[in-house]
Amino acid sequence: MTTYTINGSTLLLQQGNIVNVQADAIVNAANAALAGGGGVDGAIHRAAGPTIMRECRQIGGCATGSAVATGAGNLSARYIFHAVGPIYQNSGNEPQLLASAYQTCLNLAEEHQLQSIAFPSLSTGAYGYPLHLAAPIALRTVITHLQQPTSLKQVYFILFDQRTLLAYQQALQKLLGGDQI
Repeated sequence: MTTYTINGSTLLLQQGNIVNVQADAIVNAANAALAGGGGVDGAIHRAAGPTIMRECRQIGGCATGSAVATGAGNLSARYIFHAVGPIYQNSGNEPQLLASAYQTCLNLAEEHQLQSIAFPSLSTGAYGYPLHLAAPIALRTVITHLQQPTSLKQVYFILFDQRTLLAYQQALQKLLGGDQI
C-alpha cells in the first residue's frame, strides 16, 4: 500500500478487489453500451446485483471518455460511476479520452459532494492500454484535481494484481520527482 497526501486529501494505491472497498463511489471500467462484461465490470455487476443492470439499461449508453452514475445496489458505496475508457489502438487521442474518463468521475464526485472514490485501472485490461502509459495519465488527472478545492478526502486506486500496483507506484514516484511516498 502506498499513500500520499495532496492538499489535505489522501491518495492511496492498494492491491485488492474494488468491490470490497468502503468508498462513497466505486468506479466501474464499463463499456460504451453499459452492457456488463468481464473483469472489473463483471465483478462489480455480480457484487452489486441486478438493479445496476436495470439502471444501466435505462441510461442506455455512455460515450468513450465519459462516465455515468447509478446507485450501488448491494455494495456499501452510495454510487457506481461507470467510466468508459478508450480501447488502445495507438491512434493519438487515447490519452485525452483516458484522462477524460477519470476527470468525469471526479466531476461526478464533486457534483454529489462525495468524500471518497475508488478507481480501478481503466482501459488496461481487455481494452489493452499499456500500464506504463495509462498509470501516469490516471495519476496526473487525480493529482491535478486534488490540488484544487475539492470535497474529496480520499481517492483510492484499487489495483487487481501486483504488476498493476507496481506500475502505479513507479508512475507516482516519477510524477512526484522522486519525493518519498
